[in-house]
Amino acid sequence: MSAEPVQPTTAHNRRSELLAIAAGLFASKGFKNTTVRDIADAAGILSGSLYHHFDSKESMVDEILSTFQDELFGRYDAILLSDDDARTKLEQAVEVSFAAIDQHRDEVAIFQNEAAYLGGFERFAYLAERNAQSREVWITLLDDGVRSGALRSDLDIELTYRFLRDTVWVAVAWYRPGGKLAHTDIARQYLTILLDGIARPTPTTQGDTP
Repeated sequence: MSAEPVQPTTAHNRRSELLAIAAGLFASKGFKNTTVRDIADAAGILSGSLYHHFDSKESMVDEILSTFQDELFGRYDAILLSDDDARTKLEQAVEVSFAAIDQHRDEVAIFQNEAAYLGGFERFAYLAERNAQSREVWITLLDDGVRSGALRSDLDIELTYRFLRDTVWVAVAWYRPGGKLAHTDIARQYLTILLDGIARPTPTTQGDTP
């Protein structure tokens, strides 16, 4: 019996492979410190061959970030539009964020580390828009939580948003897929800390009256 013929790699698949290689380098070395030659060497091709697919490393990071953010904000939008209660929506948003860190670690790291620099170029003006959109997502979820009674009425919404943003996304610096805790476990632990606290409840003594 003859072996099945090997299908050639399509141009689309090759683009995806090159973007994945570039994303890993941008995340680990930094965008400014990564050259087209670095990407080509890691891919095992000549620098000139890379230009058959992309005209610059700016085009590569643009596609990496815009594709990732389209997916992420699509998931946030689905949460906001759902009929779930306010607490469930907040939980889902945290879970989706940790899923993004797990599945798109390089993309998250690039955004966290490079957004300020890239945002200085007109081409990447949408990064500031995405930042504003992200803030709106979390503020909406927190406001809904307070209005519904799911969250405390004395919350400082802006401060709580900043706490959530920083504590969730900074996890990209230390989280590694395949570790002791899955991203779903970490999300649940974060939610326990966020929504239930870490202090042990003080027991009340029945009948203990003055």
